[in-house]
Amino acid sequence: MWPNVTFRTPEFLYALAIIPLVVYWYVRNHRRLLSDIRYSTLRPFAALKGDLRERLRHVPFALRVLVIGLLLVALARPQSSSEGRNVYTEGIDIVLLLDISGSMLAEDFQPNRIGAAKEVAQNFVDGRVNDRMGLVVFAGQSFTQCPMTLDYRVLKNLLRQVKPGMVEDGTAIGMGIAQGVNRIKESKAKSKVMILLTDGVNNRGEIDPVTAGELAHSFDIRIYTIGVGTIGEAPYPVQTPFGIRYQNIPVEVDEKILQKIADMTGGQYFRATNNRALKQIYEQIDKMEKTRIEVRAYRSFAELFSPWAALALLLLLVEIALRGTLLRKLP
Repeated sequence: MWPNVTFRTPEFLYALAIIPLVVYWYVRNHRRLLSDIRYSTLRPFAALKGDLRERLRHVPFALRVLVIGLLLVALARPQSSSEGRNVYTEGIDIVLLLDISGSMLAEDFQPNRIGAAKEVAQNFVDGRVNDRMGLVVFAGQSFTQCPMTLDYRVLKNLLRQVKPGMVEDGTAIGMGIAQGVNRIKESKAKSKVMILLTDGVNNRGEIDPVTAGELAHSFDIRIYTIGVGTIGEAPYPVQTPFGIRYQNIPVEVDEKILQKIADMTGGQYFRATNNRALKQIYEQIDKMEKTRIEVRAYRSFAELFSPWAALALLLLLVEIALRGTLLRKLP
């Protein structure tokens, strides 16, 4: 009838065991009151039928037994319970800042830098719980690919669509940081974080990276910076009339600026030279920025004794009415 029913005072249910004894006493006592009269044949009585009073003579007793049983259940105080968990989270807002300049197609990572960056970013998203996340991409300009959301499925779908060539080429690191700051500067989260991944040197945009870092620091935003690229040169695919050819291009990561941005905002700088190192970096950031969750179990109860008591009262009134009217004994 109700899910998860419990009883506050279940000891009253033990008293239900006397009901079979009462029924047994009633049946035995009723037989003792009957007189034995022997007839040679019952044919003369075949046409006689018992009146309504005769057919209802046991109803008051049955009602009284039901009333006692219902009252005992009501006294046991049945309750429906529901339980769950209140999750109190410190809350982290995280913006992923992803460089999508043409150099991210270099293949010193597998399948290339942008592919490796998207893969580890998706794994990072899968490891989050109750954290709002957003995605900002930048090359010569920056824009928000995904606003802050808790819908990680949507975020990952938009992340998969990212590729070089979506905006004019270049590396506007400062603009990317500024765009990320604009996403979470008004956030009420206890912790605000940006993860900046780039493979180059800032060469575009109206805001230089250090100024953007200072802006982030003023809003208590911590920035983890990641420089990607092998040491030395990296193979880069070039489209020619004869198909794709590879040429080695120098790897230029502005580690000094990335280190400075991380230091001024309370973050940390990492250098990734291959897929495994990049994966380990995101795992390390994930551990440092895991949401602290406090779980408190709770159980709520709803009293259910009222219907039982009301039904008992109704049956008692029916019994009294029958005894006072149709089954009234003659004086």
